[in-house]
Amino acid sequence: MFFAGSCTNKSGKSLDKDIKKNAEIDSTIALPKEKLEPPLVINYKIDSLKTSVELDSFKNRYSEAHLKVIYALNRIEARKVGKGKNLIVPDTLFEDIFNYSPFPKNLELICDIPKTVLISQRIQGFALYENGALVKWGPVSSGKQSTPTPNGLHYGNYKAKRKISTVNKEWILPYYFNFMNFEGVGVHQYALPGYPASHACVRLYMDDANYIYDWADQWELTSNGRDIIKKGTPFMVFGTYDYKSEVPWLQLAIDRLNNNLIDEEMNTLKDYVAKYNEYIKSIKPNDLEKDLSLEEGTIVTYN
Repeated sequence: MFFAGSCTNKSGKSLDKDIKKNAEIDSTIALPKEKLEPPLVINYKIDSLKTSVELDSFKNRYSEAHLKVIYALNRIEARKVGKGKNLIVPDTLFEDIFNYSPFPKNLELICDIPKTVLISQRIQGFALYENGALVKWGPVSSGKQSTPTPNGLHYGNYKAKRKISTVNKEWILPYYFNFMNFEGVGVHQYALPGYPASHACVRLYMDDANYIYDWADQWELTSNGRDIIKKGTPFMVFGTYDYKSEVPWLQLAIDRLNNNLIDEEMNTLKDYVAKYNEYIKSIKPNDLEKDLSLEEGTIVTYN
């Protein structure tokens, strides 16, 4: 099921209703009739690259920009695409992945939250929202079955442009943004193989990791760095990945809406929003006026 909505103004009234009411007050104002374009329907097919010839033909068939979109839709990097791979391909190609978002363009549920990071484990995708309006989405690789990414309402803590993993010192994690301090879990750039493969963190493309690094807000700490004055951007991790079934994006060939948010996930998000609202109400205004400093307090870091 696909969920969308329109945000309301501060009075809680629908902005659309306000516009109609103002127009009725002055009947001399003639509003232009809006021409509604039918929504674009995008269907998908599976391209099976069984041989080296088919692989070469596939890579020569599309532009570099279109290949980038196709790889993103398959949650994979170009260097990971080889002979024997099945890829989902849309019948209409744009150069911007935004046009293929499985997340709604507007999500009324989070209209009152300035910034929200959604991470769907079921479809291996992230979405960034500003007051309920989608600004960016992209592919991820979350925790593998033995080390899954913890679901829950988390918050942005600290960030580092370059982080070294404590699991393996050879693993460099660019644009690391922690959202579970003591567990050492966050988002960062690392290889996307087309399935969940991390040690609990959420892997991203380099461009996406850089974007979130600049866009999301860190926590605000007391001057001694021991207490949190204000938590950072909420990171809402939800959904269940089926490790035993076909990857969910290939199922778009059967049902083009298969990757959209479902009722169960919406109910989970509602619970997260309720908890977020309780937290916001608990913040004391005087606390925000204290001297602030940001310190990195990482305990462990996974990839």
